[in-house]
Amino acid sequence: MHSSPSPTIRHITFDCAGEPYELACFWAEFLGHPISDIDKPGDDEVLVELPEGVPGLLFVRVEEAKTTKNRIHFDVGPTGRTRAEEVERALSLGAHVLTDRILPNGRGWVVMADPEGNEFCIERGELG
Repeated sequence: MHSSPSPTIRHITFDCAGEPYELACFWAEFLGHPISDIDKPGDDEVLVELPEGVPGLLFVRVEEAKTTKNRIHFDVGPTGRTRAEEVERALSLGAHVLTDRILPNGRGWVVMADPEGNEFCIERGELG
């Protein structure tokens, strides 16, 4: 095995055909973490700062709109809420449901999309 230093993942980057600041606001509110103090509406790049050691979410303006399914997505586990409550909260912030994959036994998840169509899943949390 090589003993050279390993790279660090600094950001998880989202391409935005719309306003990066607006999409960053959705994720900042949904995840409960702040937008960087240096970022403002109209900026071409906007960072949602996550806790130390966790890659930030970087929203970058691009020319082309999203056209296919994401090849990578977040699986979100509710904390202090049920899955249904987390889905309702995401809807109230501007997300929408793509597919409900909740099974009769309560397992499963809900596939959602953020305001620009980026998929994410809300799984069952400790409260159901």
